[in-house]
Amino acid sequence: MNKEIEIFKDIVTELLADEKVNPVIKPIDPTTLFNSLDLSLTAEGTKQQDFIQALKEVVLASPRTTTHRFFNQLFGGRNATATLGDLLATVLNNTMHTYKVAGPMVGIEKVMAKKLCDLIGYGPASEGTIGAGGSMTNFMGILMARDSFNEKIKTEGVHQTMIAYTSKESHYSVSKNATFIGIGRNNVRYIESTETGIMDVEDLEKQIQKDIDAGLSPFFVNGTAGTTVLGAFDPLDKIGEIAKKYNLWFHVDGAYCGSVLFSEKYKHLVKGCEKADSFTLNAHKMLGTPVSCSFIMVKDKKHLFSSFSNDASYLYQMDNDEYNPGKISFQCGRRNDGLKMWALWKSIGDKGLEKIVDHQFDLADIARDYIKNNPNYTYYSFDESIGVCFNYKNISPELLTSELYKSGKLMVGFGKFKTETFVRLVTINYGNKKQDILDFFSILEDFADNDLAKN
Repeated sequence: MNKEIEIFKDIVTELLADEKVNPVIKPIDPTTLFNSLDLSLTAEGTKQQDFIQALKEVVLASPRTTTHRFFNQLFGGRNATATLGDLLATVLNNTMHTYKVAGPMVGIEKVMAKKLCDLIGYGPASEGTIGAGGSMTNFMGILMARDSFNEKIKTEGVHQTMIAYTSKESHYSVSKNATFIGIGRNNVRYIESTETGIMDVEDLEKQIQKDIDAGLSPFFVNGTAGTTVLGAFDPLDKIGEIAKKYNLWFHVDGAYCGSVLFSEKYKHLVKGCEKADSFTLNAHKMLGTPVSCSFIMVKDKKHLFSSFSNDASYLYQMDNDEYNPGKISFQCGRRNDGLKMWALWKSIGDKGLEKIVDHQFDLADIARDYIKNNPNYTYYSFDESIGVCFNYKNISPELLTSELYKSGKLMVGFGKFKTETFVRLVTINYGNKKQDILDFFSILEDFADNDLAKN
């Protein structure tokens, strides 16, 4: 193991040095990938030096999601303390299905889940667990909703036309998960959004009533805290009232921006979240831990046990079920994704996490001010969002973002809302500073006015 640690240190040292010089690298065309790198697998294995060289080349050729020029996805940056926790979790190699094999790591998850439940406003019956990403934890939410609506489904299958509701701007996992739980994608109602990208609650209630009148079975409504394109927050308070009125399970997809719970300044954006039956939050997004670390919290833990507990005498041989996380998880063998978040949280506390969240909004304000004060830009966003959407000089956003990527200048994507398409800048990397945002615009403008103009 000592030898491998030295190899790791050497490769990481070289990567960190190269990132300073090349924060973005030119991508390898997928059609030439297998000719560009030695990815082959052989019967006899590879000589040590060849193996190290191949490993180093793969690492150095991989997209750089932690640097100051990565604005492409809803994650980014590298927190050293959280990374330390992740490395230790890998070395320990615990699996999180029983206390017998996870020990104190179970306590770590329970402490964090309790704190998150308290931030939401849940009572003593609440509980939480960790899943393999936001799509997974959103799946757990809609599955519990299904089982809560009709517990016989677990044994007899779906025999009703069950209807789920979500905004047109919500995450695509809602549609996927409708397939997985057996209700069918065609039974997801996509509710209209307002001009700022939030769910139109009047349209929601009209659609629910229409389905009831048609003899269908509404059972679930999804509210989004941070839509993937505009970063908008659905009116959770109003959605919660409608869900209660029609006896629907209310789930909040806060994978992207649910972490505003930590901010005194911005937690009003999730006002009413305590009305939700379940709430998803990704620590690998706004809180900056390594991918992945996704929590789901429920108002009443009985639903976790009801939907996910299954007897297995070869696993659950001792300890109270409250300390066997496999009883409330979709997974059995599950990586210890909690240690990295606990390490960060333990080191900087609630106040430190609040600063991380607030700083991302500050960076977005810097970007908004720059765009609004430059006549060459068209602005499509709104205040209190860490997604800043714009176009530059009417240049095709698809073309601009793809050519910036191919050239190794910047990694940023585009988004679509209603009839508009635009560049989508996300300021989720809290390691960035004001100058990094200004540099982003400088690089984009220089590339658009010079390199792109020549082609």
